[in-house]
Amino acid sequence: MKKQAPANILLILNDDMGFSDLGCYGGEIRTPHLDRLAAGGVRFTQFFNTARCCPARASLLTGLYPHQAGVGWMTTSDMGGSHEGYAGDLNDRCRTLPEVLRPSGYHTAMSGKWHVTSRRFTRPEGPRHSWPLQRGFERFYGIIDGAANYWRPESLTRGNTWVGPRDLPEGYYLTDAIADSACDFLDEHPRQHPGTPFFHYVAFTAPHWPLHARAEDIEPYRQTYTAGWDRMRPAKLERMRSMGIVDPGWDLSARDGDIPDWGGLSADRQAEFAFRMAVYSAQIECMDRGIGRIVERLRETGQLERTLILFLSDNGGCAEEIHRGGFRHWSEIGQAHTYESYGKPWANYSNTPFREYKHWVHEGGIATPLIAHWPEGIRNPGRLEHQPGHLIDIMATCIELSGAAYPPPGSGSARIHPLPGRSLLPAFGERPLVREGIFWEHEANRALRDGPWKLVAKAGKEWELYDMAADRTETRDLASAYPERVREMAERWDAIARVTAVYPLFPEKGMDYGQRSRMASWEQAAQTGV
Repeated sequence: MKKQAPANILLILNDDMGFSDLGCYGGEIRTPHLDRLAAGGVRFTQFFNTARCCPARASLLTGLYPHQAGVGWMTTSDMGGSHEGYAGDLNDRCRTLPEVLRPSGYHTAMSGKWHVTSRRFTRPEGPRHSWPLQRGFERFYGIIDGAANYWRPESLTRGNTWVGPRDLPEGYYLTDAIADSACDFLDEHPRQHPGTPFFHYVAFTAPHWPLHARAEDIEPYRQTYTAGWDRMRPAKLERMRSMGIVDPGWDLSARDGDIPDWGGLSADRQAEFAFRMAVYSAQIECMDRGIGRIVERLRETGQLERTLILFLSDNGGCAEEIHRGGFRHWSEIGQAHTYESYGKPWANYSNTPFREYKHWVHEGGIATPLIAHWPEGIRNPGRLEHQPGHLIDIMATCIELSGAAYPPPGSGSARIHPLPGRSLLPAFGERPLVREGIFWEHEANRALRDGPWKLVAKAGKEWELYDMAADRTETRDLASAYPERVREMAERWDAIARVTAVYPLFPEKGMDYGQRSRMASWEQAAQTGV
């Protein structure tokens, strides 16, 4: 009897979406297709990313902490000096998911946003050593850079060929094009490679700024957010509690002091804010519609039952204020000539009930929904999974599922890093995950999760300590009550930092010159929208 091929893997990542935006996580945005996958699979309530787009993608693709893969910050090099952890380009001490899976017979493709190639190498005439086709993918359609005009994306690429925006058809919209590319691959795969498994990575740019959406997608949300964030955050929290997403004993984190009271805004300002969130919601609903088409294509081609689908986000809601103007009235936001973000107040809402945002490693920056759907492999579908997991676990999961071999640690001329992650397959079968702590560092924001305990600090600030079982919203700092635990966990954070290419070590007292330079570079980029 012929041995059955291992399961297909469809990995879907979206961009800059908060923990509680999806309907199946308590949000009001219409996401029926993702909700259906959740109802037929499992939702993780404590899954984590790395707080930023580039590091998250590096970690997801390699199964390593992002610094080990060379992308501890952004796709620019360390502004304060050369160091492997912040080179801004996938290095040769890691292997990507397609590089690991292809030798086991998987056919590999990618649709969407890459963003793990140094900006020095993203121009048409530049080197391509860290582009998708050179890192294991057989097919690629998407953008190389990190953000794009949805109607006219600048770094649009097919394979190794720069497409650019000039010859795109009327009505082109990037979210739809990414879904179309995925559907084309899923149509062709069973005809061209019958009986063989595939790995397809679909990386939507939605809902990352700029706020760009079709008018017909925006219209249904025009009145949805007119009540404002002060009333809507507590209401969302109650929905999340009733669904079991969060514990009823966790408090709602306080609204940031620089977020205005909704009632104190003028009627026009309220209308503008509500419209921005309407455009953001339209972007997510459009993405969900594309995911629905992808899943239907799997069904039509007889591949759905044997495909593990994973959906997650690269970081928490984004508080970056991107305002380039160029329009006469805010009602034009969403059109191609505008380039705006939805701003900090709505990011706070997207991350309900948590603190902070993209960039920070408090829960609002690192908590992501993770939906796993696999009819052949998930026990008791429709349930919630509360065990913690991290992006580093995706590689380990794919290796166990596929039977692929990862290079032995230290092998090769560049000495391959060992994998720190744990397979999620036990959790699919309602068994415990046995793991050590989970580690974070981004822009000197740092954290360590060890069982129910989380040690966390902002750049240049003292360590905070939280009991995640009792207070995952991080409202009651226990550092002064447990100084010995703080000391032990801080020492462990330092030890992990030394072996994961985190440089320099960031003590509570502050940052060195290199880190301050990186922070200054980010602040400048945030102001210009780069």
